[in-house]
Amino acid sequence: MPDVTLTAEQAAVFDAIEHTREHVFVTGRAGTGKSTLLTHLNFHTEKQIVICAPTGVAALNVGGQTIHSLFRLPIGVIADHALEQSDAVKKLLNAMDTLVIDEVSMVNADLMDAMDRSLRQARQRRAEPFGGVQVVLFGDPYQLAPVPGDLDERRYFSDTYESMWFFDAKVWQEASLRIFELGEVHRQHDDTFKHMLNAVRHGQVTAEIAGALNATGARRPLPEHGAITLATRNDTVTRINRTHLHRLPGQSIANPAEVNGEFGGRAFPADERLELKIGAQVMFLRNDSAVRGDGPRWVNGTIGTVTSLKREVRVEVDGVEHEVEPATWEKYKYSWDPVQKRLEKDVVAEFTQFPLRLAWAVTIHKAQGASYDTAIVDLGQRVFSPGQTYVALSRLTSLEGLYLERPLRPSDIIVDRNVERFMSGAEREIGTGT
Repeated sequence: MPDVTLTAEQAAVFDAIEHTREHVFVTGRAGTGKSTLLTHLNFHTEKQIVICAPTGVAALNVGGQTIHSLFRLPIGVIADHALEQSDAVKKLLNAMDTLVIDEVSMVNADLMDAMDRSLRQARQRRAEPFGGVQVVLFGDPYQLAPVPGDLDERRYFSDTYESMWFFDAKVWQEASLRIFELGEVHRQHDDTFKHMLNAVRHGQVTAEIAGALNATGARRPLPEHGAITLATRNDTVTRINRTHLHRLPGQSIANPAEVNGEFGGRAFPADERLELKIGAQVMFLRNDSAVRGDGPRWVNGTIGTVTSLKREVRVEVDGVEHEVEPATWEKYKYSWDPVQKRLEKDVVAEFTQFPLRLAWAVTIHKAQGASYDTAIVDLGQRVFSPGQTYVALSRLTSLEGLYLERPLRPSDIIVDRNVERFMSGAEREIGTGT
């Protein structure tokens, strides 16, 4: 059980979730501790809780199940198609008190309505939103957006909903959503940099703010060592990592992952085949599981250098060498135990690999949740999705660690108008995010 101490605002949100039946949306800027709160809720709630997420990797990261797997929903637009539910699914959906959805900003309106309809149908409470289940949402619409489908799907959404976003699902016309915005940023400590990031988040970057970001990030030589490049495109990341690995002397050593059970697709949390060389720059993909009295040796996003591959993998972090053991990610599936009369969470698959990834470069999307002291932000020819620049910049712990491959342009700051509409009109409690 992770040893997590909640801040006062996190504790207040936990109490609202734990001691009411209200639907809750927990949001906040990058680094405000949404994941910390979700972890605490997972281990300390007395409710029958089920955690799910829209993607396989997101579900693995929170010890939950994917939405489609949990509800046995078909892929693609569900609309008003009949929902087939086995006895096992019905029992499971009847057993839960609270449904937690992480990374909810990636959930589209159709899928949100399908979950609502599934719960009403299974629980035979068709007049109640979500069949009487409390729904708790975690995520930040300013960072991740739902992925548009093909042309037909996009036409369906434009004809049926005000937008693709979860907050425009029809269920919210019947159900109220209590919104808590965590305001205390833990990743950055400089108020000026926090203000700049918030301006990027809301699309309110002045010439002065842009000038300050570019003056620091774009007007000095890029570091040759110890910095990770955050790029918009997968091919850019692959090219940078392959080039740097090839330049290192010696033979690379491949470390195949051990996969037990059915993961489905390629939704692995780390490389299925991890190629390393001595001298390779790597990023840790998980927090240190063996925390000592002086704190963790590394956290998710820590950058290090491989120093040995002989008998064990050793990585140097800030001048200190550590032996790195393989880590196991567990894939869960919820079920109803008729004997114990409670929900069970069973491990149905395991993925074991060193919790490392080559880290001369990583996509901005895969950097989600990580913190970096130093990083090079490469926005390529253009930014192509809302929130991408904000996610990249907000990974940095300080302005001094920011390097820009090219200066920021006004076109790099994109905020989805539907997110602006929803968030500006929403009544929020606790932190205001200002």
